[in-house]
Amino acid sequence: MSISADQFAEYQVFAEQLAEAAAVAIQPYFRAKLDVENKGGHVFDPVTLADKAAERTMRELIQDRYPAHGILGEEEGSIVGSCELTWVLDPIDGTRAFITGLPLWGTLIALNDGQRPVLGLMNQSFTGELYIGTPDGARCNGTKLQTRSCQGLSSATLMCTTPDMFDSSVRRDAFESVASQAQLVRFGGDCYAYCMLASGFVDVIIEASLQPYDVQALIPIIEGAGGVITAWDGSTAQNGGTVVACGDPALHAQLVKLLKHAA
Repeated sequence: MSISADQFAEYQVFAEQLAEAAAVAIQPYFRAKLDVENKGGHVFDPVTLADKAAERTMRELIQDRYPAHGILGEEEGSIVGSCELTWVLDPIDGTRAFITGLPLWGTLIALNDGQRPVLGLMNQSFTGELYIGTPDGARCNGTKLQTRSCQGLSSATLMCTTPDMFDSSVRRDAFESVASQAQLVRFGGDCYAYCMLASGFVDVIIEASLQPYDVQALIPIIEGAGGVITAWDGSTAQNGGTVVACGDPALHAQLVKLLKHAA
């Protein structure tokens, strides 16, 4: 769907309003005593009242302002709109970090035009950092972001949220083969790690078992900063699954060759 410059500017302002409203809903719960539910699955998958309250707040604002738009969120599923535009929401990406008091979480908001995410926000309200990616570039609190060049894996900083996300021995082995060649490997980070890649502090992120709402907001941020983010086979990352992000396009191409057999 074609979006005019004026419409895009309007949607960006609204996305920032969504982020602010989610932050207000989340704030009372961070570093406070709260109940944690386990959504189930092969690994611990927590959800809190903060996740639910933030998504409900954003959904109500979208349905009030743009009733024709679709919504895809982590906690309440999908609403198909009557137009091609869909808001993709993850109220707290990094709930495990959230419940342990670590600020490595954020609210993810993407606007998908029916083909791909064209606008992406990651708001870390505790640290006061708002990352925004658009076709015109990526910024954090107004400062332009730029990924850094990286000549090869031997000089790369590589991140992954947890090795538990590799749901087969083939994928785990593929990750470990690449990670063993990196200069530095760090686990944890969730969406915050992707923003550090866009900021030029991380070179590679390799993950799997992601959902669309885990990654769509991050695509415009990384691409706007000059990086590349795809599935392991080089196809679009917007559907989740296996994801490889890299600040250096040439290194990304090398990584796809190493990972595509396990995609």
